Amino acid sequence: MSSLRRSSRPPKARSVLKTASITAAAAVAVPVLAATGLAVADWLVHSDREQRRAPNPGIFHTQLDDSDLTIYTSGDELYDDMIEAINAAQHTVFMETYIWKADEVGQRFIDAFNAAAERGVKVHVLYDGFANLVVPRSFYRQLSEQVRVVRLPVIGLRFWKGPIRHTGLNHSKILAVDDHIGFVGGYNIGSIYADYWRDTHIRAIGTGVWGMQHSIAQLWNELHAADDQIEWSPPRDWRPTVQVNANLPVQLVYPIRQMYLKAIDRASKYILVTTPYFIPDQQIVQALVEASERGVDVRVMVPKESNHVVADWVSRGFYGQLLDAGITILLYASSMIHAKTATIDGEWSTVGTANLDRLSLSFNYETNVEIVDPRFAAEMENIFETDSKHCEVLSSSDWRDRHPMARAVEFALKPLRSWL
Repeated sequence: MSSLRRSSRPPKARSVLKTASITAAAAVAVPVLAATGLAVADWLVHSDREQRRAPNPGIFHTQLDDSDLTIYTSGDELYDDMIEAINAAQHTVFMETYIWKADEVGQRFIDAFNAAAERGVKVHVLYDGFANLVVPRSFYRQLSEQVRVVRLPVIGLRFWKGPIRHTGLNHSKILAVDDHIGFVGGYNIGSIYADYWRDTHIRAIGTGVWGMQHSIAQLWNELHAADDQIEWSPPRDWRPTVQVNANLPVQLVYPIRQMYLKAIDRASKYILVTTPYFIPDQQIVQALVEASERGVDVRVMVPKESNHVVADWVSRGFYGQLLDAGITILLYASSMIHAKTATIDGEWSTVGTANLDRLSLSFNYETNVEIVDPRFAAEMENIFETDSKHCEVLSSSDWRDRHPMARAVEFALKPLRSWL
């Protein structure tokens, strides 16, 4: 009977279905094949390239009404201060991170967490499972039984109840100690990030730490039963100068994208953005374009070559639209730049873990601080100007004259924009 039904389908309908199936398969296969080819070619060309040490603009300090802020552009100083904070902890240590390498830097954190737990400090640690697939599980098993640990799975156990809510990567990088001192920014944990990546992290001492600690507690409590929750603690100030915006996919909460859109819409003088992966949705692109068209000096700094060649090529698909709008594109050439920062009009700034891409703004667990303060903005501008000295400015003429094959690759990868 089923064969009779199939044969009764008109030839034209079968032809249309076959054509649609072939078109759909090609739409999936072409970008996947292009991405695979790029990744293989990049590995063959650069597998033996020498790592270049990242420039270090320095450490910067500012004093706000309710918080002391330190801006780090060197992993060595950052890790030293993070370990010092853990070693001095008296009550609680909360950490959330993306990549945690099994090297000497990673081992320092293992030892510090174990020592804190041994002296009675409550230690809670969350790290991402997907990002650390190549790290031996034996490395994390060094953590003592007193250290509470969660390895966030690639796909949550309740995936079937809501795919979007239970598939976000844990991309946040936060350390909060004793409800008093907190660190957040782009630095993962590992030696390579300290020496060879140009990144930015901040330390806050004061009321701004509550938001960092609370974002970790929210994720922990979503993953644990009522008898294993991190206790709520009240904020010390209802209106801290350091505002924390945290994506929480399990609750379908994504405030960082809206934070960027609101700030860009307010800009009247200049917008300085640094991001390692620039694959925004059209609302973000349009906001930047409209700012430039109303006379705002918009500058976007990205790596000349990042650690993800496919992301680089997908990002290049936006360059023409930005350049046509008068936006300046700066290609950081000295090393891999991984900072996720922005500063606007000498007033507003953000530092955090979110890239300007769809994964960070609409999918992953992320945390950015938002600071409205001229003194902090001035330091962020100093860092941007220092980084700009290591950049190549992409001109419209150079971009228009790129090889036709490059245009073809950009076009082939266009479908990946919605997934990266």
